[in-house]
Amino acid sequence: MSHTIGIRQAQKLRTRQALLDAALELLEHQSLSSLGLREVTRAVGVTPTAFYRHFDGTAALGVALVEETLGSLHGMIGAILADTGDSEERLDRSVELIARHVTAQPAHFRFIAREQHGGVGEVREAIAAQLRGFAEEVAQALGAEPESAGWSREDLLMLGGLYVDHMVLTTSALLDAGPEGEREVVRVARRRLRLVTLGRAHWLDGETVGSDS
Repeated sequence: MSHTIGIRQAQKLRTRQALLDAALELLEHQSLSSLGLREVTRAVGVTPTAFYRHFDGTAALGVALVEETLGSLHGMIGAILADTGDSEERLDRSVELIARHVTAQPAHFRFIAREQHGGVGEVREAIAAQLRGFAEEVAQALGAEPESAGWSREDLLMLGGLYVDHMVLTTSALLDAGPEGEREVVRVARRRLRLVTLGRAHWLDGETVGSDS
């Protein structure tokens, strides 16, 4: 009996992944708000009823794609930030990580870039939540460093947000540039991060300016 249940579970997971893969391919040519579930099920060769065994609708499928694209990055970026050593080296490695992921999964990141401001509210919020999570993780990691002594949580979150915004911009630039332009995008991304790092080093020098409201 357990063997049969295991086979069924494996088949269910394969069908779910096939639906995600088919949707992603279809979304190369349209937005999520215009995607019909019959298009997806036809591409996979299952019935619409089978679709609803995995997702409540196309919005839920879109949220799953967000999690598939961005979820795995949390652990990887967290591991880089947790490394000891020069902060610029760690930030360089984070740029390289993003470049590798965009090169390996361009369709996933095109989906994120398009739907971040798209017409499906659940997906916009899922992307925003993931980015907020990144900013909080970066802020926490940077807050543990000696350079952050005296920083408020608000300022650390602002700094984390700057790094995440930079990540998003770099992703978009990589998608636009393609493989032939990747090296230049990475070079500029590193220089911009160094500029932010220099600003961080002197942030408390102008504390009265930084706290002005």
